[in-house]
Amino acid sequence: MLMNQAEVYQYLTEHGIDYEVTNHPAVFDMAAVADFPMPHPEANAKNLFVRDDKHRHYYLVTVKGEKRVDLKALSAQEGTRRLSFASEQDLQKYLDLTPGSVTPLGVLNDEQRKVEVMIDQELAAGLVAAHPNVNTATVWLKTSDLVQLLADHGNQVKLVHIPIRNDD
Repeated sequence: MLMNQAEVYQYLTEHGIDYEVTNHPAVFDMAAVADFPMPHPEANAKNLFVRDDKHRHYYLVTVKGEKRVDLKALSAQEGTRRLSFASEQDLQKYLDLTPGSVTPLGVLNDEQRKVEVMIDQELAAGLVAAHPNVNTATVWLKTSDLVQLLADHGNQVKLVHIPIRNDD
């Protein structure tokens, strides 16, 4: 079942997940998030939808909003084939999402359980921000609740140290 915004809220409620919602104009990148007062800026997160070079494995990587991810180092650390950004078509196919609305909650649309989720350990202890499958709202929930929710859905989820890209 593919979930819209209202269905995401209903799913969270049905699974006993405490969450808070902030509605805002559409945001397409982390720079736009800075334009709006957010109640938990320390939990702002960005999400990267990536794939391996053979298009066999897909990953949703969730990190703190300002973090620049080193995909080459992440690939080496996690023992995957070379990682790069997945296409808009893959995003639509696997998560039923559009660019700008990428979110770990989109994994609930992954009926094949093909997408593996990697959440940065920096977000492990507190809250994490996630879109409810649209980019006009942000849901704030405990990272531990998100991990459990996605694991219960049947997707592989792990907390990992996400390496930082240095462009020196």
